[in-house]
Formats: sequence, C-alpha cells, structure tokens
Amino acid sequence: EQRYGPDAVRAYLRQFARAFYAPLTAALRERGLIALEEHFARIYALEGGVVRFARRADELLMDVEVCPAVAHMRAHGYPVARMWRETTATVNDAICEGTPFAAELVAYDEETGRRRVRFYRRGS
Repeated sequence: EQRYGPDAVRAYLRQFARAFYAPLTAALRERGLIALEEHFARIYALEGGVVRFARRADELLMDVEVCPAVAHMRAHGYPVARMWRETTATVNDAICEGTPFAAELVAYDEETGRRRVRFYRRGS
C-alpha cells in the first residue's frame, strides 16, 4: 500500500482470491450459499473463531465475533495493516465473481475484526 497505493492492494487480493478460491467459487455456483457456510464454518473452527450464520434461500448472513488473525496479531504486538478489512471485503467480492451471488461487508470493527458479511443473490 505504501509503495503502490490502495488500488494495488485490492488488485492483488482480487487476483489472489480468484486463483486460490476458484474451487470455492465453483462450489458456490453449483451448490449455492451452503457452500460458503460450510467453508467459513470449517475455517473458523480451525482458527478457533466464533461465527454465527443465518441463511435463507437467497441470503447468508455471517457474523464473526472476533477475527482470529486480528486477535493473534494484537496479542503478539504485530501491527495490523491499515487495509486489513480488504481481506474480507475484496476477497469475498472476488469469491462471488462469476456466480449469481454478491458479498457486502455490512459492518466491520477495525480494532477486533468483528464483522457482519451479507452474501446474497444478485437482484434480490
């Protein structure tokens, strides 16, 4: 960010997410929002995070109490990047590209990484 600016950070995250999460994007296209719920439930369980879901046919709300990565960085005195929230906003947008779904970062707390993310069917 310091050298190339915020747009370069977003471009990098988008490029990374498209490649790394290609199987998840395919699952989202094929199976719908349950694929995202299963993925994030597994990830937060591995990381020791607390996450809650509310799913309807065309919408998935995901509430993360505290981001495990942010908690780890703060506990060990590491600085949290100014644009850390983009690891949620931009990456989730990229995961949804090419699917009938979109992502919205509804709320985000810079101190804890607490967040609410809404995944929804485009046009709903």
